[in-house]
Amino acid sequence: MNQQTLKKEYIFEGKGLHSGKFSRVVLRPAPVDTGLVFIRTDLGGVRIPALATYVGKTRRSTILARGRAKVGTVEHLLSAMTGLGVDNAFIDIDNCEMPILDGSAAPYFNAIAPDGLQELEAPRKWIEIPHELIVHNEKSGAWIKLVPSLVPSVELTIDFNSKVIGVQTVRYSGDSDYGTDIAPCRTFCFFHEVLPLLCLGLARGGDLGNAIVVVEKPVRRWQARLMARVLGKTVKDMPSQGYLCDPGLRFADECARHKLLDLLGDLRLCGGFLKARVEAFKPGHALNTLAAKEVLSNI
Repeated sequence: MNQQTLKKEYIFEGKGLHSGKFSRVVLRPAPVDTGLVFIRTDLGGVRIPALATYVGKTRRSTILARGRAKVGTVEHLLSAMTGLGVDNAFIDIDNCEMPILDGSAAPYFNAIAPDGLQELEAPRKWIEIPHELIVHNEKSGAWIKLVPSLVPSVELTIDFNSKVIGVQTVRYSGDSDYGTDIAPCRTFCFFHEVLPLLCLGLARGGDLGNAIVVVEKPVRRWQARLMARVLGKTVKDMPSQGYLCDPGLRFADECARHKLLDLLGDLRLCGGFLKARVEAFKPGHALNTLAAKEVLSNI
């Protein structure tokens, strides 16, 4: 299979999930062996390759950094590029964070997929690992295992000790339809996390149009009044337990599917398309990017 790039330019605009800052993104075709490269147009064109060696912070999103230039929440676009089969592209951005759009990868996928891709005159460079790799988070019990395989696949399980979400397991392989099954799945957080995140300077651009909020226990009236201003819901709309999102859930296991979306995006930071069977338990951005770094150090 040959490398592929975009057929034309695509423009996306919107606020960042955590910074709340508005950004304009232009996706452009790129030549053979370019890979995916973010370009901070407001900082003189600083280029940040989509590689794990450029990972900065991973608190609630994946941030790439090079010197004083950074680009946050890159995982949704990287996931869409992987699902589409894009090897090479330039990603121009004029601020510090990718727009969250609707909280999923669907806006990117749905804009590009109908046009198809441009085939380039060079074979795709698959990322092949020499042996099984495992990364752990001993504190949380989370782990990711990568096993060499001619047929790439992912099996992922989430467990937040949540009565609402429960334990969810999802699978993805070459037979899966990324655009239908994974791309539409939105980011999520728990209701009790919202205020702490805001206090940390995060989730400033979050709302029920771009995120799912999981209500795990009854909400006190003062909490409901305060959070109604943030989430755009009236006090009487606050459930005692369940999901807050607009519209409702797109899949019963949307949370696990979004974690798989994130994992595909973060693993793209190994520099290309990974030939491996991936198994993951309670993954997050820190562990995902650690796995990508481990791949880079073993190839």
